[in-house]
Amino acid sequence: MTAPQQPRIAILVPCYNEATTIAAIVRDFRACLPQARVYVFDNNSSDDTAAIARAAGAVVRLVPAQGKGSVVRRMFADIEADAYVMVDGDDTYDAAVAPRMVERLLAEGLDMLVGSRVAEQQEAYRFGHRFGNGLLTGAVSALFGRTFSDILSGYRVFSRRYVKSFAAHSTGFEIETELTVHALALRMPVAEVETVYKARPAGSFSKLNTYRDGFRILGTIARLFKSERPLAFYSIGFAACALLSGVLALPLLRTWLASGLVPRLPTAVLCTAIMLFGVILLACGIILDAVTKARIEQKRFAYLAVPAAAAD
Repeated sequence: MTAPQQPRIAILVPCYNEATTIAAIVRDFRACLPQARVYVFDNNSSDDTAAIARAAGAVVRLVPAQGKGSVVRRMFADIEADAYVMVDGDDTYDAAVAPRMVERLLAEGLDMLVGSRVAEQQEAYRFGHRFGNGLLTGAVSALFGRTFSDILSGYRVFSRRYVKSFAAHSTGFEIETELTVHALALRMPVAEVETVYKARPAGSFSKLNTYRDGFRILGTIARLFKSERPLAFYSIGFAACALLSGVLALPLLRTWLASGLVPRLPTAVLCTAIMLFGVILLACGIILDAVTKARIEQKRFAYLAVPAAAAD
């Protein structure tokens, strides 16, 4: 009898100017998951990130298209494995949790496991980032239903099914939101585990801009809401148009009932135009909803075309 084949595990580390921390990341994850291969995807770093990662034992790939989303797209396309551990290269996540995350993903047949950040130090997880994360997580929860407590975590484990069915559109830090919505749209089995979130080591600096990237993520949520739930999105526009048209038409209706006349003809034309625009929005929503359902079915077929990985 042949021995069962061990699952292939890949550690994916997107990096941009992380020379201070990358050696520790590679060392810690190689120690915790010795059977895994560590891939460092360098995104045009101006320091020695790539050389240090290579010297530490990682396989280094270069990604010229700038932005974390571009790196994730390249990682998912190039690497073949049964379980993928994606972690930021800033040495803020606990590598010791990775074996348990991988084991749970495989044992429970999950497609994504998110490491929910628990900060032991105040400076590790600044108030602005916590507030923004809570706001954006709440927005995703309200628009897409069941979700996670930390949708912006950079520490995740994916199945091969997930990775090979994910068509990344984002280019920057909004990629985490797209990763979450993809799992929710296809109703994948997912879970979340708490993990310690450490402060960045001295000399290491965050590339995340709280306000600029926060607004980009918010825009991504709105775009995904429009593309994944078009009927609900355009129905909001229809409801707003119907309400405005009704408010403007109410005085005209009262005048017409009292006198049988419509003296303010321009207002009546405006009310009609607004209502017609609302009906057009509703029609667009109905048509795009049918298109979206067909597109989700195709994504589901792509997901099912990849065999599920076994735990042993």
